[in-house]
Amino acid sequence: MKIPIKTIVPCLLFACITTAVIAQQESQNPNSNKIKGWQKLAEGLEFGVFRSPRISDIGDSLIRVLRIDPQYFTFKLLTVSALKDGGSLTVKDWCRRNRLTAAINASMYQEDLKTSVSLMRTKTHVNNPRLSKDMTILAFDRQSSEVPRVKIIDRQCDDFEVWKKKYGTLIQSIRMISCIGANVWSPQSKKWSTAAIGIDIQDKILFIHVGSPYSMHDLIDFLKALPLNISRAMYAEGGPQAQLYINIGDHEHEFVGSHEINLNQSTNALFSWPVPNVVGIRPRTESDNKGIEK
Repeated sequence: MKIPIKTIVPCLLFACITTAVIAQQESQNPNSNKIKGWQKLAEGLEFGVFRSPRISDIGDSLIRVLRIDPQYFTFKLLTVSALKDGGSLTVKDWCRRNRLTAAINASMYQEDLKTSVSLMRTKTHVNNPRLSKDMTILAFDRQSSEVPRVKIIDRQCDDFEVWKKKYGTLIQSIRMISCIGANVWSPQSKKWSTAAIGIDIQDKILFIHVGSPYSMHDLIDFLKALPLNISRAMYAEGGPQAQLYINIGDHEHEFVGSHEINLNQSTNALFSWPVPNVVGIRPRTESDNKGIEK
């Protein structure tokens, strides 16, 4: 959704331009290892950059994916509605203030600039109690070791009334790839940048960012064709608010989105927008396993 201009908190121009230059160099270098496939950032954490099969009119036409093994990383929902003071932050600032390794948009949000459009809650805080018609729910903070650490619940195949009791954190959003592997979006002419969250056949979580604008139907087909082994996916955010930030070791990356194709507005991609809700990760510790691991 669009945020009023007065709420924009631009990131430092130097940092933004640096990110744009790095992205341009990657897109122009056909021999880059990152573009060929996966780069290991840490145990249980890989970063992949893949060329889209269709060149976009804006941006570098690259699909960036952070692949996370929940055995090594724990997931956390951060929401401005849970704070006693303060407002929305860029995804980068959410990470820096909470010592996260990486983060991505959690979901779209309402005009109050804090409430998710659908169900969003943790063990201790409810951002939005309403279960909408959307079919997918990202679930983590498991209540027992008998279920996956992280799951994308699909109401077509999973009984939500059963599964919702098994996890402390639930984030509902729009389905992209169904539990039977189907592209559930119809072809359309509108195009925009996208942040999405997926899961592969090994239960590894995918933070997906595509800065160049594509129609959602086409983008889903691209994702299914890539070597991601993606099994389910849900929409997190679109347009200039779509962000992915990674900071581990010598690797720091910030990726932001853009408006629907409009050459006069393409410079908006150089700025990070404040967003109220993010999903972040940090290395798993022994305390994360207390009470659920045998």
